[in-house]
Amino acid sequence: MSYPNTPIDVGLILRALAFAAHKHRDQRRKDARASPYINHPIALADVLSNEGGVDDAATLSAAILHDTVEDTETTPEELRQHFGDAVCGIVLEVTDDKRLPKMERKRLQVEHASRLSTPARLVKLADKLCNVRDMVEGPPEDWSLERRQAYFDWAKAVVGQIRGVSPPLEAAFDEAYARRPT
Repeated sequence: MSYPNTPIDVGLILRALAFAAHKHRDQRRKDARASPYINHPIALADVLSNEGGVDDAATLSAAILHDTVEDTETTPEELRQHFGDAVCGIVLEVTDDKRLPKMERKRLQVEHASRLSTPARLVKLADKLCNVRDMVEGPPEDWSLERRQAYFDWAKAVVGQIRGVSPPLEAAFDEAYARRPT
């Protein structure tokens, strides 16, 4: 949240949008339509702002950039240079170490979630909320029912570690989780 009467840094957010759009330009989501990947980071910022009432430019920018280090050739140094320590720090808090096996990364997300800063918790919550919503509305075609159910349960375990950061977003997550495939 920003301080009362403090204007939001729209320029920072727009720079983050342009940077993320460039970095994710050739990536697609796993849904049946192969949606442009950039829709996902934009959805996070939208959820944080319009459903969670977050108006902190660093948090919104980090939401837009949250997958750049993990899923593109972006380096932490590059993020720091373009967006400063605050945004870079939030992104790094929510970035998985791709050198680890997938199941270890998932386990560590649950384990580390409770130690995240408030902005990183907000980004993590928005990420899980958007992913669960996407899983309901347009799951990857090649994911079995069991794999989708496992994703829902894992997302719930992560969110369980960060409850208290945003009641509106937690309620939205719970509503989306209630639509878990059976």
